[in-house]
Amino acid sequence: MQIPVSGFVIHSNDSNSEHSHELYLTSWDGRQLHTHHFAGVTSFNNGHKHQYAGMTEPAPSGVPHTHYYFTMTSFNDGHKHEIRGVTGPAIPLPQGGHYHQFHGVTTVNGSHPHSHRYSGNTSSS
Repeated sequence: MQIPVSGFVIHSNDSNSEHSHELYLTSWDGRQLHTHHFAGVTSFNNGHKHQYAGMTEPAPSGVPHTHYYFTMTSFNDGHKHEIRGVTGPAIPLPQGGHYHQFHGVTTVNGSHPHSHRYSGNTSSS
């Protein structure tokens, strides 16, 4: 089975290999790919909280889908945390477009090891 895709390749100066490229897809099986911004503030734990912001990985438009996401929190109280997961399914908006909900728990870090909860909605698309 062949699935038509389109996109572009960029040479990467990755120091871990002699020669590498990054592939950016723009369509999958004739459907445009799209992303969403996400941002928020973590729960207040161990006397502090963190801010975070990022962009989801691309997914096809016009079909049921979710997005993977990854980012690092702000550097607070001498450390930061990793945030990663998969959004919920697309939630349609009355005026068109959609958004996704996301939630989870950060990685454990800090001089007193701990994690934070986070949740929110992506931007619409």
